[in-house]
Amino acid sequence: MTDAPQILTRTAHYEDIDNRLDKWLANWSGLSRVRVKALLDAGKVTVDGKVEKRPRAKILEEAEYAIEVPPAESDHPDAEDIPLDIVYEDAHLLVVNKPAGMTVHPAVGNRNGTLVNALLWHCRDDAGNSTLSGIGGVLRPGIVHRIDKDTSGLLVVAKSDKAHQGLSKQFAKHTVERTYICFARSGPKPREGRIETRIARSKHDRKKMGVVKERSNADLFRYGELPESESGKLAITNYKLLKGFGQQPNTAVGTPMASKIQCNLETGRTHQIRVHMGHIGCPLLGDPLYGKQRAFKGMKADPEARARSTLQDFRRQALHAKTLGFVHPVTKDFMEFDSELPEDMQRLEQFLSGLK
Repeated sequence: MTDAPQILTRTAHYEDIDNRLDKWLANWSGLSRVRVKALLDAGKVTVDGKVEKRPRAKILEEAEYAIEVPPAESDHPDAEDIPLDIVYEDAHLLVVNKPAGMTVHPAVGNRNGTLVNALLWHCRDDAGNSTLSGIGGVLRPGIVHRIDKDTSGLLVVAKSDKAHQGLSKQFAKHTVERTYICFARSGPKPREGRIETRIARSKHDRKKMGVVKERSNADLFRYGELPESESGKLAITNYKLLKGFGQQPNTAVGTPMASKIQCNLETGRTHQIRVHMGHIGCPLLGDPLYGKQRAFKGMKADPEARARSTLQDFRRQALHAKTLGFVHPVTKDFMEFDSELPEDMQRLEQFLSGLK
C-alpha cells in the first residue's frame, strides 16, 4: 500500500506579503528551496484551492496556502517486465541492444521504464533477488557504461562483480572498441580525421556539454589563469565519412546536404559524439540539444523542403552504437558484437539517399 502524501498548510498574514512565494514556503515548511521549486513545477502548491506555479508570486494576505508533499520514493528501483533485445548472455555478463527512448538507469524524475528496471526483472533468481553486479550501487546495478536516452545500440552489462571490475578496467584504459553510426548535417572536412579536445559542462546550459577553448599564453599572463582546457576531460573521436547525400546549394561541388558518418571512440565522455560533430560543423540530424541550427533551414527548393518535413518526424539524435568489442573479463576471449541500424534510422537513410 502506497503512503498518502503529506499536506502542509499555512494562512498568510500581513507581515508575509513582502516575501516571494518559494522563499516564504521554504521558511515555514522546512523544505529546501530546490524542493519547493520542484513541487511548484509539479502543481503541488495551491492558494485558496487554486494551483500556483510561479516561484516569484506575491503572497496574498489571509490566503490559505497548501503544499502536497508526495511520499518518499524507495532508493531501490523496481524490477519491471520490459522486453529486452539480448544479443548475448552468459553467467558473467550480457550484451543488450538498447532502443532509443529508454534511459539506462533511474534518476530524479525518471524512476521507471529504464534499462535497469528491465534488467532487474530479467536477471533475478528463484527468490526474486537480483543477480546483477552490485558495484554500481542500488540505482546502477550491472551498469558499466551508458549511452544517451535517445541513442540506440549496444551496451555490455555486468552480472558478476568480477566481470564488472574487468570491464571497468578496459573502459578506463580505452581498450573497448566502440563504433557508432550517425547522420549529420553537411559533411566533415577532411573526410576522415581525429577530433581531440577537452569537454566540460556548459556554463550557460547545465544540460549541455561543450568543447573547452584553449587560451593563449598572453591571456594566461594577463589574467593569471590556468588554461580552461584543464577543467575539462580529454575526449577523442576518430571519424570517417561513409556517404554524402545531396548537394548543398551555393557551396563547392561535393559538399553534401547531409552525411552518414562512422565514429570510433577512444574515450567515452558525456554527449561526446554529439558535441564533436557539432564542433566540426556537422551537428547530428534530429538532435534537440545540439542541432538547433536545423538542417536545411531556409532552403526553399523542393528536395530541401521535403528534407525539413522528414526531419520534423525524426525526433531524436540520429546516432546508433553499432559495434562493441572487448575482452571477456573471465574467459579472456575477445568478443565483438554488431547491430543493424534501427528502423527509424534506416528510413532516414532511405530518404536521404533520394536527395539530389
